[in-house]
Amino acid sequence: MAQHSVRSILFVCTGNIFRSLAAEYALKQHLGPQGLYRVGSAGIEAKPQSIHPIVRARLLERGADPVGHIQRKLTQSLLDEADCVVAMGRDHQETVQQLFGLSIPLFNQLCFEHDEPILDMHEALPDWEEDEAQARAYVISVIDHICDAVPRFAARLPPLW
Repeated sequence: MAQHSVRSILFVCTGNIFRSLAAEYALKQHLGPQGLYRVGSAGIEAKPQSIHPIVRARLLERGADPVGHIQRKLTQSLLDEADCVVAMGRDHQETVQQLFGLSIPLFNQLCFEHDEPILDMHEALPDWEEDEAQARAYVISVIDHICDAVPRFAARLPPLW
């Protein structure tokens, strides 16, 4: 019987506490415990911050448990270990291209063939701090979008034999 080779997927966003984190844990939850794919995430800045309670709560509601998540800054070695690197936003694509010379697709390109970034809170709602309800709704909508898109992402993964 042929052995399964491990494929590694790395999602990239800014702080590794919202978009790439959601994609990592939603995909892990979707794929189940088989462990055929190694799924991770990292941030281009990854300044020490904790996962916002709204992000954690919505992921848990969607069945994805980010407990034990360790925020990581994107490095050359993380890129070298990944077979598939995916940007959540256009700035992540540009940073990876500039710093590491690597061209990577957007999450929405891989899921829906749409060249459309998933915007961070401050990009979508510049005055987000003034309207907590709107900010909360945006965070939930992004997590829901990512969770809903993950089956499409998974369906496009190469079969492992």
